[in-house]
Amino acid sequence: MIRMFVAGVLVGLLPATGVFADTFPAGRILSGASGDWNKDGALDLAILVAPGSDDEEIGIYLYLTESDRPLLKLVASAPDKIWGNTQLDGFYGQDPAITALANGSIAVMSQNSAIGRNHWEQTLTLAYREGRFIVAGYTYSHYDTLDPDAGGSCDYNVVTGKFKKGETAGSTAPKTVSIEDWSDDIGQKACGLD
Repeated sequence: MIRMFVAGVLVGLLPATGVFADTFPAGRILSGASGDWNKDGALDLAILVAPGSDDEEIGIYLYLTESDRPLLKLVASAPDKIWGNTQLDGFYGQDPAITALANGSIAVMSQNSAIGRNHWEQTLTLAYREGRFIVAGYTYSHYDTLDPDAGGSCDYNVVTGKFKKGETAGSTAPKTVSIEDWSDDIGQKACGLD
């Protein structure tokens, strides 16, 4: 129901912008959020879009409102980026979500808490820095429904290189990785989960 509402609201916005109508059908929008990503006082948009084929994953599309006129401009597209349910009537516990954070960043959440014994949750924190969207943070937790001792968590600040894996803190080389260049392997490796 929430997805249908978000898609309906965004469908109402899309034709008014005159931008990106040909990129994908509005019916493929799974989740959306608005906020001031570049801190210019205008609302911007972030959406998750279902893939166009079965061999791809969900895409992240990020828009900024142009300063000289009230139009949204696509500034970052990362198709085939996150795993999740791409159907409106799919499994509960596999739904991706995108939300605006109070500090102007964006949280992109994915999960599997529905199928199999290995369940996990992942959040990418995106930030607009120096004219592009980067992955500023990576949070991952996992557990085994049959083995209470098998599981863990990691919170990794990509920009500073600091991480906390369970109760253990550490650091690795700081990185600046755009959302287009991000791979979950980067976070998994830094957290020692690969």
